[in-house]
Formats: sequence, structure tokens, C-alpha cells
Amino acid sequence: MADLTGKVAVVTGAGRGLGLAYAQDLAAAGASVVVNDIDPAAADAAVESITAAGGTAVAQVAAIGTAEAAQSLVDRAVSAFGRLDVMVANAGVLRDTVLWKMSDEDFDTVVHVHLRGTFTCARAAAVHMRAQAEGGRIICVGSPTGQRGTFGQTNYAAAKAGIVGMVRTWAMELARAGITVNAVIPVAATEMTRTVPFLREHVEALDRGEKLSSFARRAVALGSTADAAGVVTFLASDAAADVTGQAIGVGGDKVSLWSHPQQIVSAFTDDGWSADALAETWPATFRPHAQTVGEPVPQPLEQRA
Repeated sequence: MADLTGKVAVVTGAGRGLGLAYAQDLAAAGASVVVNDIDPAAADAAVESITAAGGTAVAQVAAIGTAEAAQSLVDRAVSAFGRLDVMVANAGVLRDTVLWKMSDEDFDTVVHVHLRGTFTCARAAAVHMRAQAEGGRIICVGSPTGQRGTFGQTNYAAAKAGIVGMVRTWAMELARAGITVNAVIPVAATEMTRTVPFLREHVEALDRGEKLSSFARRAVALGSTADAAGVVTFLASDAAADVTGQAIGVGGDKVSLWSHPQQIVSAFTDDGWSADALAETWPATFRPHAQTVGEPVPQPLEQRA
């Protein structure tokens, strides 16, 4: 059902981590893959890992963010394999610090690569896919941080939330062309998740070759990068032809579907709301429904009070 023979995919930021896992899984399903990375050595090594396993891949070195870089990926796919069917916008960087210490450069760098890079790559892919007139798949990579926030990640949270917002819009705009657009919300043991305090111990356990506990794989939803790759291949396949505009979480043994933001409670008054009226109404009507922020940190049963 996930046979991608004859399909051509681009994966950005595929030299290591999740991007590499996505590229390898797509190639294992039969796709020819353009491996993008800013590091030539990493891109070449990724291609070698795919071809050694019997797959087909070429490298395209580019710094994701600009329209020129995005177009170079589409052009490489067409020149090497004759077409483009799948764009996986995965490339990203981190510049973590709290709001009052975050510089303009910290903010702009992360937004440029994640948000603008996803936009430029999706746009270049959409233009080509529409002209190709055979449909297509655009798969964008979000994060739990973009869904719920994370301390010290203003730039990353903004970019990842923006990506999911763009996905919903593009799913509507590209539907008539038969192009599906979805977001993947992955959690996996990578250099990025190593920086998250409650995930670090599990990432380090994998580094030591240890098998993760059921708690880590299910409650924390953390596993290897390979564990998170199957959802991308599924979304690239004909089996997901009717899946679009969705945000799909994946990690360890868990797959989940994130909801769209929606109104959860409302109240009405005649002639609009004054501050005093809101102050009177808020405690009973709205406070019980106020939303939490940040990703909940699961606790093993033995640690729960």
C-alpha cells in the first residue's frame, strides 16, 4: 500500500536525524530521493546509506530559506529523475533562549529556515506539481512546541505554529490540483530533543544501545528517528490520497491526530462586552476552561503521588 516505485521525493535537512530517516524510508518504499543538506559531507553520506541499501538518491547542497534554494531542489529532482511527486520540508535550526535574551538574529535565523524555508520549498513544489498535473504530496514538519509552546523557544514555537497554519491553508488551495498537504508532529531521539530536560535521559539511553521502556515509547512517545519515518512514507503514498490538512503526531509506539484550534466555551451579552462585565463573567464561565501551556511531562507510575 505504501509502494512509491516511480515517485520522486525531495527531503530537506536530510543529512542526519529525522530528515535522514525520512529519506531512507521513502527510498526503501521505492522512491527516488533528492537528499538536501547544508553540509556536503552529510548529504553525500546520506546518499551513500540509501544506495548501499539498494535505493536511489542524489544530493543537493543548499541552505534552506531562499526561493533560489527551493528552486534548486525542484530542478535537481527534475534533472535527475524527470519529475517531482513529494516535497518533505524538514530542515531546521535552533537558537534557544528566553524572550528577554533572544536577539533579532536568534529570532530571524530560526524563522528564516523553518517558516520561510517551508514556504519557499512548498511554493516551488506546488508550482511544479500543478504544471505536472498529476497531483502530489507536500509534507511539512511541525513540532509539539508549535502546538503547545516550550520554555525558551519563542522563535521555534512561532515558526512551527506558523507551519501548521500554512498547511491548513495550502490544503484548501491545492485540493483541486490533487495535491495533499499535511504536517507531521514528530518526537524522536535527535540532537534537538537531547536539549529537552525530560527527554535527555531517554536519548542518552538510546545512545548507549539500550532498549527504551514501554513508558518512554508510549507515555513519552519517544523512540528512534526510524520510528517516526513511516508516517511520512504513508502520507507520500496512494494510501493517503484522501488525507490532507492534518497534523499527525508520531513518536516511539504512538501515532496521534492533533485537533485544529477551536472555540471551547462562549458567552453572550447585549451591546458588547465591557471590562467590568468580563471581570464578572470570567471566573464562572471561562476560568474552568482556561488552557494549559507547555507539553505535559509524563511521570512513571512509581513516581506519581
